[in-house]
Amino acid sequence: MGRTMGVDQLDGAWWPQSRDLAIELADLVDHFPAEHGRVVRALFSPPDWDPAPRRIPVATGYVKVGSFPRDDTHVIELKTSDRTVLHVLVVPPGFTDDQGAEALLAAATPGNTHPASEVLELVTEHPDVDPAGHWKDDGGSWWDVDAPAPSFRTTPTSG
Repeated sequence: MGRTMGVDQLDGAWWPQSRDLAIELADLVDHFPAEHGRVVRALFSPPDWDPAPRRIPVATGYVKVGSFPRDDTHVIELKTSDRTVLHVLVVPPGFTDDQGAEALLAAATPGNTHPASEVLELVTEHPDVDPAGHWKDDGGSWWDVDAPAPSFRTTPTSG
């Protein structure tokens, strides 16, 4: 059974590498899973980003961009071509690997009820927490031995 987007507090998380929304959002949109539609609009939390243009060029054209007024929720809302609105936690680029992994896992756990700012606060209060011990549902830990990496931020293996 697949996950229904738009029903939990957060639909997932995104861990950009910088505060440059034009570069980071273009990369996200260009690599967005096709099964979730095409991203056509984004509303962002201003404290997470440097000043951004109102339209960002992407591989398929442009994405309209706006900000939430006086907002500090650490969320970006992505509206897709099928009119789904996804609430995505923005993990600060300066987070450690452990903090980032914990935040990604918390936001992607089905049935999550924590708002983004609370997730980030919990993660920063406990920087050395093992993600395997948290954010579980009845289906077990996402961090099982055979689970894929949560993002592109994996430790390269030497070989």
